[in-house]
Amino acid sequence: MSTTIVPMHQAKSSLSKLVKRAAGGEIIFIGSYGRAEAVLTSAASAKPKKRLGLLEGKLTVPDDFDASLPPELLASFEGHKE
Repeated sequence: MSTTIVPMHQAKSSLSKLVKRAAGGEIIFIGSYGRAEAVLTSAASAKPKKRLGLLEGKLTVPDDFDASLPPELLASFEGHKE
């Protein structure tokens, strides 16, 4: 399978044709200077990225998460020197 990279300017001027090709199952690489920077695929073949649950069981939030910071730490965030 050969990889063809469609130059950015060409992709802008022929986007509707590229979308039709991608909808037909073709994977289209778009880039510049011979380097792929984006991939155009059909919406049907695109898998949504799972964002929630990646850190399930690995991330805990302490009970005092929203408590006020100690004065010395708060001063350092505000740019004050003690």
